[in-house]
Amino acid sequence: MKRKDSIKKAYKVKNHSLSDRLLDIVNYTVFSLFAFVCVYPFYYIFINTISNNKISESGGVVWFPKGIHLQNYIDAFKIPGLGQAAFISISRTIIGTALTLIIAAFLGYMFTRETMFKRRFWYRFVVVTMYFNAGIIPWYLTMMNLGLTNNFLGYILPTLVSPFYIILTKTYIESTPKEIQEAAECDGAGILTVFYKIMLPICKPILATIAIFSAVGHWNSFQDTLLLMTQEKYYTLQFVLYRYLQSSQSLSAIINATAGSAEAMLANAQTQTSIRMTVTIIVALPIMMIYPFFQRFFVKGIMIGAVKG
Repeated sequence: MKRKDSIKKAYKVKNHSLSDRLLDIVNYTVFSLFAFVCVYPFYYIFINTISNNKISESGGVVWFPKGIHLQNYIDAFKIPGLGQAAFISISRTIIGTALTLIIAAFLGYMFTRETMFKRRFWYRFVVVTMYFNAGIIPWYLTMMNLGLTNNFLGYILPTLVSPFYIILTKTYIESTPKEIQEAAECDGAGILTVFYKIMLPICKPILATIAIFSAVGHWNSFQDTLLLMTQEKYYTLQFVLYRYLQSSQSLSAIINATAGSAEAMLANAQTQTSIRMTVTIIVALPIMMIYPFFQRFFVKGIMIGAVKG
């Protein structure tokens, strides 16, 4: 009997391990296909930017680059206004994200303190703004009356207070032990001291998550430029991309006119496709390079910040 029982147990273990292996194979296959679907479009755009422009225009570049060159990127950086637009985009992303983080963290922290005056009222007052939108015309009139048209602050001020980020931060702080704050207050720490020295270090995961959301939002935004800015010195990189995608044919003609020798023009003459793909890579690459550094905080911050307890 003992021998039969041991044989049955061994058989069950073998079957269990086999099912686990099959499940692993299915999981790896499905997620590999999903990763391929996500990565291939970026790979496809990139290999077309470094391939012969004539072959790329005809759709001959699918898996591997053909006639490799970097002239597209050299010419793209000669686009008028690209440097200034990059400076504006980087500035608004850094400044806007930093200020949004500070305000979201501080208001989220204050809304967890029972001693805050009319705490419930102010929290509901902030949250209710998530459900109402006056529309583009009233928003534009408000921004115009505040003097935020053709003004760099027009990129920063409207995004400072984000109810969604405040909710995430508040929920995250509520999931931390209150005893930490109470111990600091017993040692004589004030509100700002507790916030700066105790809560900010604890809130790193959720703040990193918010930083990703805010930075991507600032970097990819172009509609506020379209509505508020008429002076080219305030154009963002995304807006420049938007304009050039709309007029890529004329842009390719401008670049070809200043490309250099006739031989180089024939070999790597700019086309609508090369312009679109090259500028797309230039705009998307910075945020794609920053994202991996915040990846380790992302899942932890969302999971802890979204569920209390």
